Amino acid sequence: MIMADTTVTDSLDPAQAEASKSWLSRLYTGTGAFEVIGRRRFYYMLTGVIVLIALLSIAVRGFTFGIDFEGGTRVQFPAADNVSTSQVETVYSQALGQDPVSVQTVGSGAGATVQIRSEALDQGQASTLQAALFDAFKPVNSGGTPTADAISFTDVSETWGGQITQKALIALAVFLVLVSIYISIRYERDMAIAGIAALFFDILVTAGVYSLVGFEVTPATVIGLLTILGFSLYDSVVVFDKVEENTRGILHLNRRTYAEQANLAVNQTLMRSINTTLISVLPVLALMIVAVWLLGVGTLKDLALIQLVGILVGAYSSIFFATPLVVTLKEKWGPVAAHTKKVLARRAGADSGAQRVPVAAGGAAAIKSEPVREAARAPQAGARPTGKRAKRRR
Repeated sequence: MIMADTTVTDSLDPAQAEASKSWLSRLYTGTGAFEVIGRRRFYYMLTGVIVLIALLSIAVRGFTFGIDFEGGTRVQFPAADNVSTSQVETVYSQALGQDPVSVQTVGSGAGATVQIRSEALDQGQASTLQAALFDAFKPVNSGGTPTADAISFTDVSETWGGQITQKALIALAVFLVLVSIYISIRYERDMAIAGIAALFFDILVTAGVYSLVGFEVTPATVIGLLTILGFSLYDSVVVFDKVEENTRGILHLNRRTYAEQANLAVNQTLMRSINTTLISVLPVLALMIVAVWLLGVGTLKDLALIQLVGILVGAYSSIFFATPLVVTLKEKWGPVAAHTKKVLARRAGADSGAQRVPVAAGGAAAIKSEPVREAARAPQAGARPTGKRAKRRR
């Protein structure tokens, strides 16, 4: 870690280097210096803005559903050299008098194929389109012979997509119920509420990003959405576990509040959350680069995007939304609320008492010399204990 700090700060001036070292040190050691819980109103506002943008995108732009959900005909044939999607769209429009829903090239090199998604075609339309595509591009079969049979047609019913959606919703409902029961038993009710709220936030924001980007919603998208919920829950439970550890017995102490101990827990798990997120994002990025850009596999593109967004959103919600929400719920009612008021009142009384000490009675001098007295009472390094302390140690 020292070597990393030195590398980062070599190009900075001494003041900047010291500040950078201090920041990295606080980040890695988790000393509680980063105020998250104390600024929860700001993070609530930020979370609200993110949710609002997602809702507006879903309401205005909507989703681009794939052929598995809307039904239609999928046309596929090997892509010849220098065949562009615009040329395929032109041939399709001239043959049928209508535009296709989408045209894309999948794969690269000799394995590249052109995929056309259109509305449901009858037998006559399919024959006309097949003849027009063969005349324009002369696709070849696996043996290298040009033939119209290299152009395949697949009819897809929207019923299958509806069944997938229904099963996904049932799986989601069962998952949320089981998660709520587990967190309530393992931790407590307020943490269960915050954890479920974070999961809904993750689902909504991920769907909003998908709407903004305009990618097709496919069965792979649904599978990816269910997958990221596990990551989000894992990240939240890690922070909750540390909060529970730090706040155990807090009601019997008067020095720190529940919120302060929860903020310390967030700091102590912050670096772990960052590392976990980075490690999870790297394979997904590799999947997008290799499978999507190099190989052109459209299904993997859908799966990779939703996992990438879900991982990032889940990391944010566990730190800046779920844990602050737990503290807010705790401080609204119950013993934690009473304890917080008692600690804050005790601090306010101590501060006002120190300010009311008259100067004639040595108020300013006493306050000023207090650190000196404390230092005088503290044993010096290497000094041998004497008197009663020595007897106790013997």
